[in-house]
Amino acid sequence: MANKSVFASIKGRLLPKATAQNAHGAPAYVYSDAHALAQVAVTGTFGGMIYQSPQDELEYVLDVAEAVTPKCLAQTAIYARQSGYMKDMPAVLLAILARRDPVLFRAAFGRVVDNGKMLRTFVQVIRSGQTGRKSLGSAPKAMVQSWLNTASDRALLNANIGNDPSLADMIKMVHPKPATAEREALFAWIVGRPCNLARLPQALQDWIAFRETGKGPVPDVPFQMLTQLELSPVQWAQIARKGSWQMVRQNLNTFQRHGVFNVARNVDHVAALLRDPQAIAKARAFPYQLVVAAQHVRGDIPHPIVDALHDAMEIAVQNVPKVAGQVVVCPDVSGSMAGSVTGYRPGATSVVRHVDVAALVAASFQRVNRGCQVLPFDFDVRKVRLQPRDPILTNAERLAALAGGGTSCSAPLAWLNQRGRAPDLVVFVSDNQSWVDAGGGGQGTAMLKEWEVIKRRNPKAKLVCIDIAPYGTTQAQTRADVLNVGGFSDAVFDQIARFAAGQTGPDHWVGEIDKIDV
Repeated sequence: MANKSVFASIKGRLLPKATAQNAHGAPAYVYSDAHALAQVAVTGTFGGMIYQSPQDELEYVLDVAEAVTPKCLAQTAIYARQSGYMKDMPAVLLAILARRDPVLFRAAFGRVVDNGKMLRTFVQVIRSGQTGRKSLGSAPKAMVQSWLNTASDRALLNANIGNDPSLADMIKMVHPKPATAEREALFAWIVGRPCNLARLPQALQDWIAFRETGKGPVPDVPFQMLTQLELSPVQWAQIARKGSWQMVRQNLNTFQRHGVFNVARNVDHVAALLRDPQAIAKARAFPYQLVVAAQHVRGDIPHPIVDALHDAMEIAVQNVPKVAGQVVVCPDVSGSMAGSVTGYRPGATSVVRHVDVAALVAASFQRVNRGCQVLPFDFDVRKVRLQPRDPILTNAERLAALAGGGTSCSAPLAWLNQRGRAPDLVVFVSDNQSWVDAGGGGQGTAMLKEWEVIKRRNPKAKLVCIDIAPYGTTQAQTRADVLNVGGFSDAVFDQIARFAAGQTGPDHWVGEIDKIDV
């Protein structure tokens, strides 16, 4: 007889052989080219990560962007900006597209470059030479000219904030031909040339007069232009009452420092804005941005505003699906999840870590799905007491506080198997860098092996792996019962809801990108 330790019968279907190694050198499954591009497009930030440098990430992006068709590249750039709410990555993909297919580039440009900051980022990427060209070329130059000529006065004033390149640099670079005397005057003012001040936009004229005299109402110009001025508490209050949701969220401490919240009417206004569902939706806010705001408000910020941030969080995660049956959510709290979601970027590193995002997703699922069990894991399942009725931010903080240790993505599934559990939906939120469970000599991953055991008890069970880091591999191969989806915008929740309800298959996420009309 042959050696039974080698040739023992395998129960259930044969595990697919691992096709790659993850960043830790452990067995993993590689994504398809289109999925790999989509995944990095909604998670990549070109910051220093635990397992890769910004240059490593860029080289990976260039490789996968060349591997797909120009149409797929255009569609992914649009999706990353409009649904993934990404900033640098869509500009990089657009710059690659400009070299590969100028026609599709023109079609995608306006849907990716939707504000002045995106325009500056796009030009910066092109001029770096990292995407294959250092000069704009005819198609990019024409599109930048068109943007400058057709943008509103307000959009140009917003674009005039920031450098490398500045808006003035871009105007000098592409030489747009203004269609009106008013636009000609505005371009001249931006680049520092003499101009007819009477032809400038009224808001800019008001700002110039206010800067010189300090008198009159606060001009209606971008917030950053106002911070250059000497303002009274009353004037700061006017800014707070006129501000957008995103601007107000980002400047709560500034307003407190300048006495805005010494007046109850201002407190009420800001609190109402922060919890306004329409304002939250319009801001296209990541829920974790509210984590940042709540964690970093000054201790003397009025309680109604802190309460409004908690209310806003409940609203921001309302797209979390309510799933029939038993739900288990597994946030990865291992050491590799302790890195910033933006990676390390000198002067711009986000204080929000991958583990904070994973914890937030888990706490949100538990709030919506009563009876949902949360199994945080590193090398094993970690014990934590969560109260479903506590604020989402409170439970997210409890989970994130567990961060540390090695990674074993199979641990929560093994925990369920040891107890004979067979949930209907299991959701992982991880960077997929599992290595503690890499031994055993099997041809597949330990995570997929444990999932097969659960499937024998519940053939209808489904597994969703939310990948929130740009490393390009998964521990569970995409198939009929396994959905791999990337990113941390509310679009992810919609994908999960449809998959859990049996309305879509595992390729639906990439399929949605493929439906984008260019």
